[in-house]
Amino acid sequence: MKTHNPATQMHRREFIEKSAGVAALAATGPLAIGAAVTAAAPPRTRQTIGIQVGAGSFVDEGTDNVLGILQERGAVDTIYLTTFTYGRGLSGRQIPGHPFPDHGVPESDESFFHGGNYATPHAEFYRDTVLKHTRAPDHGDLDIVATVLPAARKRGLRVFCSLEDVFRSDVPGVKEVAEVDLQGRRTGTLCLCHPDVRAFWTGLATDLCQSYDIDGILFFNERNGPLLNALGASHAQSIASSRVTCFCAHHQRAAAERGIDFARVRQGYRQLDQFVQAALKGERPSDGYFVEFWRLLVEWPEIIAWDRLFDAAKHRVLAEVNAAVKRARPGLEVGFHIEHVNSFNPLFRATRRYADLATKADFLKVVVYNNCGGERYANFIRNVGSTVFRDVPKEELLRFNNHLLNYGDEAKLDQLAAAGLTPDYVFRETRRARAGVQGQCKVLPGIDIGIPTGKNSRQASAEDTYAAVTAALKAGADGLILSRKYSEMQLANLAAAGRAGRDAAKG
Repeated sequence: MKTHNPATQMHRREFIEKSAGVAALAATGPLAIGAAVTAAAPPRTRQTIGIQVGAGSFVDEGTDNVLGILQERGAVDTIYLTTFTYGRGLSGRQIPGHPFPDHGVPESDESFFHGGNYATPHAEFYRDTVLKHTRAPDHGDLDIVATVLPAARKRGLRVFCSLEDVFRSDVPGVKEVAEVDLQGRRTGTLCLCHPDVRAFWTGLATDLCQSYDIDGILFFNERNGPLLNALGASHAQSIASSRVTCFCAHHQRAAAERGIDFARVRQGYRQLDQFVQAALKGERPSDGYFVEFWRLLVEWPEIIAWDRLFDAAKHRVLAEVNAAVKRARPGLEVGFHIEHVNSFNPLFRATRRYADLATKADFLKVVVYNNCGGERYANFIRNVGSTVFRDVPKEELLRFNNHLLNYGDEAKLDQLAAAGLTPDYVFRETRRARAGVQGQCKVLPGIDIGIPTGKNSRQASAEDTYAAVTAALKAGADGLILSRKYSEMQLANLAAAGRAGRDAAKG
């Protein structure tokens, strides 16, 4: 365990002490933490506890053994089974370079990890897309859905298939549907305006819902638009303003349909690229960085229009996946993962209205990862503080952003990664999401259990997990999803989540 900011430690202990005397985590009435946030009354329905699990965990530890651990220690009633991804965030063993947890196989899977579809693709659902060959080779002919589903049903567990928009460049068909950057280069991400990409996602969702007796789909699409990508206005990316996307023929046609001048779009993003590159070199405009940035948006409104076009394409895919599932089996639920940047970037927040997203889903998995959140939030502040807000001392920028986001008492910038974000952050963000969806869908916060961080950043303890789960349920969440994946969680932390969930049920 790393040494943490003493002030932050006290805040966490005080939170747990205050929580211990509360019989029901979903109690009505004003609460000590986050009381300034307005929200609807806590739900009357049972609060579900789900967990994200990849195929490798069932292979390494045995299907029934894993399900038993999840139920007995974590009080889990729902499995979010990673069924499609080429990424290591949701699939595979522990991320290389990080300590293994106290279960599973303590060896790296780098030599054979590949990713793809861990279920069995049925060709008739992929006739309208070039992405036809995505079967994951990692575990031979194993069909993870067919393996886990009957065992889960015997235990009374629900099963959702998780699909993540993360690909490899060597997957057949990817180069044909890849995004094109500002310089005309093909990238490794898929164009959401391309009809074959849209057909793939609806085909995959339909295949899983018709081929297996699952309970629904959880769809992950952690993609930012070109404006925020140009500024590096996230937590997990470098600033690469010349590599923003997408400028392919499909986007050009979509722009023409909306009356957007494509030539001015390209020119506007070239101007933005020049601004960013100059800012990174410390070449201050005569009127300052923020004024120059705002002037770009005023003189080149196509920058915003192009960013909104990306959002429209992304949200159309979300809506189409939802519609495909409902056509396949009307009773199934569809949920969307709302990426972490939504919680600490006010510019991104402005493009993601919860009330709108709620019309496309039965539930939203809202990321409120507080332990790794300190490291991520600090990275975001340093990124935007290197370009648009370069004139503002970064500590002052952090305090200002805290006010914009309605954050409480969080650590200073130089202590933020080691301290993490407090349970109060989890509470406030859950309350904000519940108020935002206006009762149109369920809110299931994603709780950080052991998500890898830097060696000097906060490493989650069982106490942290209990506090975060308690905060989310106190805020009136309809349940929660333990994240990111079982294969990186310590069992003590999983058990702490289970204790918090059971304490809630006692009320």
